[in-house]
Amino acid sequence: MKTILETDKEYICDIHAPCFQMLSSRELELVRASKTQVLFRKGDSLTKQGTFASYILFVINGICKQYIEGYGSRSFNMRIVQPGEFVGLSAVFTKNIFNYSTVALTDCYAFLIEKDVIAKVIQKNGLFGLNIIKRYCEQNSNLFSTLQTVLYKQMNGRISETLLYLNSIRESHPDIFLLLSRKDIADFAAISTESAVKLLKSFEKDGLIELQDKDVIIRDKNALEDISKRG
Repeated sequence: MKTILETDKEYICDIHAPCFQMLSSRELELVRASKTQVLFRKGDSLTKQGTFASYILFVINGICKQYIEGYGSRSFNMRIVQPGEFVGLSAVFTKNIFNYSTVALTDCYAFLIEKDVIAKVIQKNGLFGLNIIKRYCEQNSNLFSTLQTVLYKQMNGRISETLLYLNSIRESHPDIFLLLSRKDIADFAAISTESAVKLLKSFEKDGLIELQDKDVIIRDKNALEDISKRG
């Protein structure tokens, strides 16, 4: 992790994301004064589950993996965080700890913004507050959808759902599968690594996918969608 100073060539001097354009000049200056720009190297932790959260993060570029840590080496991958997304919004509305861990899959630039400042701006600016609440609700909705998949679908349905989700990110990040291990894929589906490997080979044998080293090429999206729906 490296803090980016104004004198560094990597420094991004302004906040250009659409959500920040909703702020007044005074509110924007408040956010600018409370933010720190940070470069997270590939493999660096952006958040650590259970630690104190005095800030939220806004990802400028690069992608991250958000996951819940379990006992031992077990974990459950929740989502891929992409540029333009916030990490840690729950700390603004609920308790002052991070509920999950986040790790950089690529080099990532992010703003660390004091959460008290975000809370203050939300109170003053209804349009910005509505946008933040909408984002928070979308994350919760996706979490409930993921929970439904884990609780009610068999392994075939889970791995199909995972492949379709990751493939939806390929348009903006063509190397998404190359950034993930087989264990990462298994942790998205909440199954063992061994089961994930067997299912991937089975899907390849049936012509649904093609495995090219770490990469996974979807060959029959409709069939995967059908398996996902049937669970």
